[in-house]
Amino acid sequence: MKARLIFALLLGSLLVACSADMGELNQWMEQQKREAKPTIKPLVPPKKFLPQPYEASAGVDPYSPQKLSVAIKQEAAQPNSLLSAEMNRRREPLESYPLDSMAMVGSMMRQGQRYALLRADNLLYRVKDGEHLGLNFGRVMKISETDITLREVVQDAAGEWVERTSTLQLQEQGR
Repeated sequence: MKARLIFALLLGSLLVACSADMGELNQWMEQQKREAKPTIKPLVPPKKFLPQPYEASAGVDPYSPQKLSVAIKQEAAQPNSLLSAEMNRRREPLESYPLDSMAMVGSMMRQGQRYALLRADNLLYRVKDGEHLGLNFGRVMKISETDITLREVVQDAAGEWVERTSTLQLQEQGR
């Protein structure tokens, strides 16, 4: 009990000692407020907005299908172009489907010739070497029991027409 009383008296005297210096602290704070002179730069007025009319609306749309077809025809007219042979031949039925919409569902041999069976748009097609399919001028180069290897003609990042190899693999029957 005596220890608690001593502790309370000590704590009380500490609090009184701290509050006694508050007057001096308040006086110092007031002095600092009077002496402080903030420097604020004035705001720059905003620049006047002058609207400009859009003048390219009468020009050719760079993404129009007509412009793309003209560019393809111009490229095909070049004598050494990869497209020249592709543009001058008759289109085959499977060239109207993208490769990712087709599925190889089987293969078969008939009179020594290997054929692949493709499903596109819920129809079954028989494909052999040399036939064309896909939107990128794909030509069947090789048919095996499990896949079809194609040569496609596509534009690279620089706009040049290059060949690339693609593969359609046999789809499992569980789907």
